[in-house]
Amino acid sequence: MLVVMEHGATDAQVARVVAVIEEMGYQARPMPGAQRTSVGLVGNDGRIDGSSLEALDGVAEVIHVTKPYKQVSREWRQENTLVTIAPGVVFGGTEIPIIAGPCSVENEAQIVLAAQQVREAGGAALRGGAFKPRSSPYSFQGLGVKGLELLALARAETGLPIVTEALDEEGAHRVAEIADCIQIGARNMQNYALLRTIGKLGKPVLLKRGMAATITDLLMSAEYLLAEGNTQVILCERGIRSFDSATRNLFDLTAIPLVQKLSHLPIVGDPSHGTGLRDKVIPMGRAAIAAGADGLLVEMHPNPDRAMSDGGQSLFPEQLARLVREARAIAEAIGRSITPTPSAPAGTASATNG
Repeated sequence: MLVVMEHGATDAQVARVVAVIEEMGYQARPMPGAQRTSVGLVGNDGRIDGSSLEALDGVAEVIHVTKPYKQVSREWRQENTLVTIAPGVVFGGTEIPIIAGPCSVENEAQIVLAAQQVREAGGAALRGGAFKPRSSPYSFQGLGVKGLELLALARAETGLPIVTEALDEEGAHRVAEIADCIQIGARNMQNYALLRTIGKLGKPVLLKRGMAATITDLLMSAEYLLAEGNTQVILCERGIRSFDSATRNLFDLTAIPLVQKLSHLPIVGDPSHGTGLRDKVIPMGRAAIAAGADGLLVEMHPNPDRAMSDGGQSLFPEQLARLVREARAIAEAIGRSITPTPSAPAGTASATNG
């Protein structure tokens, strides 16, 4: 349920609505807007009579949210939510950040070089897995805490904010200490204990769509994060499984405008996992921008042929630079722009050369 206040409603009137909701045994979430304030009622089972709230001074109307996901829906909030992972790197506005980097952190030289190449190509953030969920228990699982330390080093060298995945509740706390944005991978989209834990950490979150998840499944998982008080959530379309084995996954471009119609949260596209094939990444990255994606998440490795994971879908550095150039042209055609690369730390090679 959403209580919409009149234009010019006083703080005292808003506070009275909050108090009445809490007296009814529910949680109240005031949401100041550009024109007026709304107060969300959380925890109801849909059987509340809103007449007692409609009668309060300053209340314009009471809206019953019909979607199973409440705080995530456009009914709850009309304006786009802007998610900031670092100064100048914002998702959900007119600028489109490009996050790029290797599937996994392998060693210091590799991740620092990758970060420098992402920066040179025009990327706005660095991705890289310290903890890696793999289909086989015998595959490379990442460097763990050491990988986080190397990501922090790469950020210090280049100024790029870090996006990296947390696999479990204990690891989420470690990731939160280092990362600028915590990624929840496709396999963990419905790990509700992990969602609740990360929702309480106060860090921006990138939530990937599960491999067999519907749009409603994705939005319900996001609701877990918002229910714990974290509104800084970025959704990600990364491809779903289909009957056709020609590509690793089916990259669902329709999910981008559909989610934007249903939810105020930003959504980015991951054409690397969405196709699993290097030569398809650039075309589908371009298509995602054209479809209205609020960002791209792309795998790039300094030497994909020697990558310890996902080399076959990782771009070469020069290919990433090409994707950024072409994405910039498409973004301008639809009235948007690609987020500029953040300033390099003083004293670094990038800062000196730039």
